[in-house]
Amino acid sequence: MNIKRDKYLNDLINRMHNGMIKVVTGIRRCGKSYLIFKIFRGYLLEQGVDEEHIVSIELDQRKNKKYRDPDVILEYIESCVADGGQYYILLDEVQLLEDFEEVLNSLLHIENVDVYVTGSNSRFLSKDVITEFRGRGDEIHIYPLTFKEFMQVYDKDVYHGWAEYVIYGGLPLTVTMKTEEQKIDYLTRLFEETYLRDIIERYHIEKTQELEDLVNVLASAIGSLTNVAKIEATFKSVIHSNISANTIRQYIGYLEDAFIINKANRYDVKGRKYIGTPMKYYFEDVGLRNARLGFRQTEETHIMENIIYNELRSRGYSVDVGVVEKRGLDQSGKQKRTYLEIDFIANLGSKRYYIQSAFSMPTEEKQMQEKASLIHVNDSFKKIILVKDIMNVTRDENGITTMSVYDFLLRENSLEL
Repeated sequence: MNIKRDKYLNDLINRMHNGMIKVVTGIRRCGKSYLIFKIFRGYLLEQGVDEEHIVSIELDQRKNKKYRDPDVILEYIESCVADGGQYYILLDEVQLLEDFEEVLNSLLHIENVDVYVTGSNSRFLSKDVITEFRGRGDEIHIYPLTFKEFMQVYDKDVYHGWAEYVIYGGLPLTVTMKTEEQKIDYLTRLFEETYLRDIIERYHIEKTQELEDLVNVLASAIGSLTNVAKIEATFKSVIHSNISANTIRQYIGYLEDAFIINKANRYDVKGRKYIGTPMKYYFEDVGLRNARLGFRQTEETHIMENIIYNELRSRGYSVDVGVVEKRGLDQSGKQKRTYLEIDFIANLGSKRYYIQSAFSMPTEEKQMQEKASLIHVNDSFKKIILVKDIMNVTRDENGITTMSVYDFLLRENSLEL
């Protein structure tokens, strides 16, 4: 099954020969190895690069175990660079290489090599891994399949595809599985035996149940404002645990560093400043989130919001939760301030979009409710409401665009419609 991942291929192409180590990061099983060894290697061959000028080493294979020794792999790579032509070094599961930071820094001193690496455990996936290369690392973060990528290989219509995607997410292997039982077992085992185990082993966590409980709390609260104090209160009242706020904060950091969850901070639109807590947390893959909860809490409204967040992030946007102040009079005629929420503020360079995830707006009252926060934004950036309904793209007298989530996810220029 050939899954095109053109965005990430272009990311790699645009970074070729830049004198930096290209570091492909991402959650386990999201397609990092496939990107490097299948898609990018195929591109190099199509461009006329000689096979002997592509040095590929998959360090997790038994036959390549000897190359986990830093001196052995350096000697091998240097022996492969037989002339003054351009060479491409592709290393997979580089965390298995002893002193891999030193090896990669050494490769930077060979003028005619271009280095691309991936890794899959929490040590390598840590967001601070780039600092190991002393400012000479260039990160390409790869996400699970977007809905558009998913539909490239899904063999039914878009409506069945959506129903499948909101439950099982976008990890590439799930698309190839034929039965629900296979998908459920795969995602459940992957979360328990891979993601959590990586974190537990890296940070030597002894109270593993508290980490698992925290994951469940966050999974249940996607799309809801929360903070450490609120989570601590939940532990005390519901789980009857005395886990400290500092431990909760640490564990959330571990989950973020492993790219299991991401946070969206609150931003005051009129005050032009970040508010701090509370914030929202979203899962990198909704299938993993659902698996963590035993596929019991699959509320489509919240999952759609998570999917929209992931789509914006995969397109390169930084994403915040918006807060806008509304002033008026109360029943006694006194000045009254209320604060309205905007689901997402998406920023990329000079571009900004205000986006509401509404799921459906069956009544005029619901339409006004969803539009209220957008109407009170005074700047000229585009304002969009996304609904699940199939509909033509419309724009009202307030300049608010309403479109189907299918158009948003499947059309490349959807934010400009």
